[in-house]
Amino acid sequence: MAKNLYKKIKLLREQNKFSQEYLAKKLELSRPTYIQIEKGERELTVTEAEKLASIFGLSTEDFFRENTPDQYDILLERDVLEKENKNDIRIVMPRANVKKFREVLLYMLSKIGAKPNVGETALYKLLYFIDFDFYEKFEAQLTGAQYIKNHYGPTPVEFKKVIEDMEQKGEVERVRSKYFQYDQKKYLPRREPDLRNLSAREIKHIDEVLARLSDKNANELTSYSHSDVPWKVHKQGEIISYESVFYRDPEHSIRNYDDEL
Repeated sequence: MAKNLYKKIKLLREQNKFSQEYLAKKLELSRPTYIQIEKGERELTVTEAEKLASIFGLSTEDFFRENTPDQYDILLERDVLEKENKNDIRIVMPRANVKKFREVLLYMLSKIGAKPNVGETALYKLLYFIDFDFYEKFEAQLTGAQYIKNHYGPTPVEFKKVIEDMEQKGEVERVRSKYFQYDQKKYLPRREPDLRNLSAREIKHIDEVLARLSDKNANELTSYSHSDVPWKVHKQGEIISYESVFYRDPEHSIRNYDDEL
C-alpha cells in the first residue's frame, strides 16, 4: 500500500482525537503492532482497512484515496458544552460526512418537518436515535456525527454549523412557531434530498426510526434519550461513544441478539 496511506491514518487519528491504544483495541492488535502500521512497517489487511474507514466515518474508497479528504471544521461554542473556563473545542468532520449529514437532514425534514411537534430539539433526538440505532444494528456509522451529553439530552455537535450553511445556501428555511405554550424553532426544506448519498438500507432504517419516534414531542424524546445507556454513562459535556450502544437495556435496544446465538 502507498506510504501516504499510513501518514493519512495517523493524521485522521489525530484529527479525531483517537489514541493509538484505542485504535489498536478496535483492530484487535497490540499497540506496538498498531504503531508499526502508522510507521508503514506493517501492511494493513483488507478487514483492518475497512474497520478503520468505518471508525473514521469514511467510505472505503475515500479511505484509500491518495489525498486526505477536505475537512469541514466545526467550532463548538462554550455555552453548548455548558462548561466554564474551557477552551473552544474544534471538531473535524470529513466533508463526505457533512454532505451525508445534510442529505439525511433534508430527507427527515421532507418526511416530518411539517409536523407540529418537530422542532429543533426533537430533530436533535431523532438524529441521535437514527445514528445510534444504526450503529447498534449494523456496527457501522450512518452520518458519522458526534453527539455531546448536555442537560437536554444528546446534541449533534455538527448541527448548528451545518444548518447555518444550509440556510445561507437556501436549502432550508428557519421559521419560528408555537407548540402549545412553548416557542419552537423549526426548519423546512427548500430542496429535495439527494438520495444518491444514501443506501437503500440507510433510507429504510431512517424511515423505521421516524415511524417509531417522530410522533413524540420534544419532552418525550428527551426523557426517552435520558434513559438510554449511551447518555446515562457519560459526563456532562462529553462526546457520547457509539460503542456504549451495545450495553443498552431492552427498552432501547433495537437489535435481536438472541438471533445471533
